[in-house]
Amino acid sequence: MTLKLYAHPLSSYCQKAKTAFYEKHVAFEEVMLDGSEPVASEFAALWPIGRFPALTDGGRLVFDATTIIEYLDVKSPANRLIPDDADAAVEVRMWDRFFDNYVMYPQQRLVYIAIGREHDDGGAKWQAQLDTAYAWLDRHLAGRQWAAGDDFSLADCAGAPALLYADWTYAIPKHFENLWAYRDRLLARPSYARALDEARPYRHYFPLGAPEGRD
Repeated sequence: MTLKLYAHPLSSYCQKAKTAFYEKHVAFEEVMLDGSEPVASEFAALWPIGRFPALTDGGRLVFDATTIIEYLDVKSPANRLIPDDADAAVEVRMWDRFFDNYVMYPQQRLVYIAIGREHDDGGAKWQAQLDTAYAWLDRHLAGRQWAAGDDFSLADCAGAPALLYADWTYAIPKHFENLWAYRDRLLARPSYARALDEARPYRHYFPLGAPEGRD
């Protein structure tokens, strides 16, 4: 049975899920969500919440990027992205949530403010949250190759698109050398580089513009 991933290549959370597929060498069919029919109606019937990515495996629906990666690890245990060791798995899941909640979330708020979907004080609150997250990550990454443990994991699948778009939106200061080195490693990782390359034709849709030389 073919795994179908309903996604758009530019979406950070879709890139997160696709990185896991490529890292684990699991074949899938990507169903493009660009508003066109009949896919739009098909997806609305399948998952009325409408958030993507979403995965189907036969008659089973799996939604949310983190849960999709968890599901892949269950169904295809090779190249695990969540360790078997329960304590190590907690660390990986914790950093996955860090990237989603404390990097990607404030980044998205800043984009929404810039395009008028949200209104506040110009985004100072969210910029301050990113300042804190950047500093915390820079300290955490000292002497580390990956976010959690010695191996590329779920946490790094989350970190790659989060740090890509965060820097595009509210630039990571250059003095955070550990964080920049980690971001560079993520963008060079073949699994994420593939997902990122597939997003390049759609970069003009990024509301703030994709900066040159920071991809």
